[in-house]
Formats: sequence, C-alpha cells, structure tokens
Amino acid sequence: MSQPTVSVLAYDGMTAFEAGIVIEVFGLVWPDIDQPWYELKVCTETPDPIRVIGGATLSSPHGLEEFAAADTVVVPSVADPHSETSPGLIEALRHAHARGARIVSICSGAFALAAAGLLNGQRATTHWRYADLLRERYPEILVDPEPLYTDEGQVLTSAGCAAGLDLAMHLVRKDHGAAVANAVARRLVIQPYRAGGQAQYIESPVPPDPDDASVARSLGWALEHLAEPIGVPDLARQAGLSPRTYLRHFVKATGTTPGKWLIAQRVQAALTMLETGDAPVEEIAVAAGFATPVTLRHHFGKQLHTSPSAYRRTFRERQRS
Repeated sequence: MSQPTVSVLAYDGMTAFEAGIVIEVFGLVWPDIDQPWYELKVCTETPDPIRVIGGATLSSPHGLEEFAAADTVVVPSVADPHSETSPGLIEALRHAHARGARIVSICSGAFALAAAGLLNGQRATTHWRYADLLRERYPEILVDPEPLYTDEGQVLTSAGCAAGLDLAMHLVRKDHGAAVANAVARRLVIQPYRAGGQAQYIESPVPPDPDDASVARSLGWALEHLAEPIGVPDLARQAGLSPRTYLRHFVKATGTTPGKWLIAQRVQAALTMLETGDAPVEEIAVAAGFATPVTLRHHFGKQLHTSPSAYRRTFRERQRS
C-alpha cells in the first residue's frame, strides 16, 4: 500500500491546537499499526517564520505548492473569518480540488474553502459562533450549524476545534477501517467514534449530578446488548430513572438522542464485522441490532455514503494493495 500524503496549513497568529490535531493523528508513527501510515507536511504561505499564540515561532520548508500537492489538504482555521482569504491560498485550494485531492477544514477553516468556491451547493459546517457569518457571506453554501462534521465526499468540514479530532478519526476510519481507527483512539485516549450528526453544542458537557453517571452505565449496557431491541424504557430502566428524566439527562450529557446514538453504535459494530469476517450482510444486520438488512443499508449509506457490500469490497481491495 502506498503512503498517502497529508498537508496542513500553518499561518501567522494561529493557535497550535487545530494544526496539532492533524499532526498528532496523521504525523505520528503508531508502532502497533502494521501498515503504511500517512506522510505529513506542515506548510506555510511564505518562507518567513510565523508567530504562534504564546510567543513561539514556526518555520517550514514547505509552501503552498507542497500544500496543494497532497492527497488530503487540511485548513485547520483562519486568522479572521471576517477577512478575505489570500489569492495564493485560494489558488492552491482550487488546484488541489481540481486534481482530486480530499479537502478538509477544521473550525473557521471553512471560510477559506468557501472563498475558493469549493463549498457552493454543498452542506458544510463550522464553529457554531461563525455559522451565521458563513451563511451571510456565502449564501450558495448549505450551512448546517448543528453537526460535528460533514462529509460531502471530496470536501469535508468540521465544527469548532475539538470536532476536528472527530473528523480526523472519521478520515482514518475511511482510509484504514474501524479496527485501525479504534487502535488510534485507544492511543489518544479518546472516544473512537462520534457520528458527524451529533450536536456540536452540548448544554452541560461536565456531568452535573449522579444521574449522568447512571446514563453512562446504561450506555455500557446498551453496547453489550446491541443485537437486541433497545428502547428508551430499557435504557431508563438500566439507569434507574424514569423515561422522561432519562431522556432529558441523555441529551444533556451526549448532545444527541438515544435513537441516533444507538444507530451510530450499530453502524460502528457493522463496520467491524464487515472488515473482520465474511458473514453476509443479512447476518450482520441482525448481529448489529438492525431490524432488517434494508435498515442497515439505509443508515450505513446515510453515514458513510456507500453500501455495506461496497465498503467491504473496497476495504479488502485496500488491504491487498
């Protein structure tokens, strides 16, 4: 398998966090992953050192030419969403897109992709603080302020900074499969899968009372019983709460609904079974807890833009190459 290339743009006045996400996921060598990883290049628009918040400076031998030449091109954010994107960066993004590169933005980086015209007519997201501004400046874009990230095939966008980590793991999962993504998540000590449709803003990210620990306990139970029919009353019973109270605490703690969460976990379970075994899709649907193979195919296609059979075929071909 050839080593895919990833480029990330660094700019004057940036924080190190968004670019650090890309460097951590795509730049580190993972000893327990026995397959070629990515070749990462940190790029800048000019050869001059750039200033990073906190007083540090950063310089790179890689410029916009190397930035546009990568298989996956990442704009982690922009210095000011209200300002115009430089003509050089716009040209680099358009060139990368024209040659078929995968274009990715994190947080306010969506404004650079928008300026290059790469989001016109497509669904895209950004940090919830900037969603209205993005919609106002670029009315051709279908701006969705809700999800953690969007995947339109060649162009992907994510919400605020930390959502870039979810999008990075989504890309690893697409490129290398669920087992490898899970291994990377364990090394990073993060949740291996948060569906892009999960809300980016959670009312209370820190559990405010013991009821949220009960919710967490019910999620562990659900993961052990995915093959069974599971409803809110079943989850509430495991948490020792009434269904109404459970639902309120679930949404507050996770930013999504029990139904959406269960679908995401069942798709993830199906992914692993497709990668590691030869069971027919009909059996996988039952084992993952979907009522019918049609239901599995529907939700699988909605989240991954492909069918279970096509995913397995592509994954096997990628493993052989």
